[in-house]
Amino acid sequence: MPTPQPPTLLTPDWSTSYPLTLRSPRLARLHTRRQLTLWNWTGDIDDAVLVTSELVTNAAVHGRLPGHELWLRLAVSDGGVLSVEVSDPSLAFPVARVDSGGREGGRGLLVVRELGAELDWFLRADVGKTVRARLAPASASAPAISPPTVP
Repeated sequence: MPTPQPPTLLTPDWSTSYPLTLRSPRLARLHTRRQLTLWNWTGDIDDAVLVTSELVTNAAVHGRLPGHELWLRLAVSDGGVLSVEVSDPSLAFPVARVDSGGREGGRGLLVVRELGAELDWFLRADVGKTVRARLAPASASAPAISPPTVP
């Protein structure tokens, strides 16, 4: 009789595609919030939704190529680290602008970094690139918020 093996722990992993339009960030925000809530991810879901929105917006604005779409992948590692990956058909790597010249846009990657995300990108074998942000789960040593005491 074979020796029983311990069950394999499945790590949450989800992906979908969106058209390269400015309507996609809204859908990505809704889907990200839903997935992270379903997974009971212990990190800051609002920050993760904002990171996703910034990366999807960048892809929709800068990665447009007829006949292609963008891909969003969310995955949580064994340690609880969330990986937000956005792939688009453009080969141009993103550039974080310190000064946007007074324009409203152009600071998305700076926002992502300010939220504490590790940011990197790489070319894909088939076409385009993937921009990846990693967000840590809530720290076990973080101070708990206690309810106010009633005198």
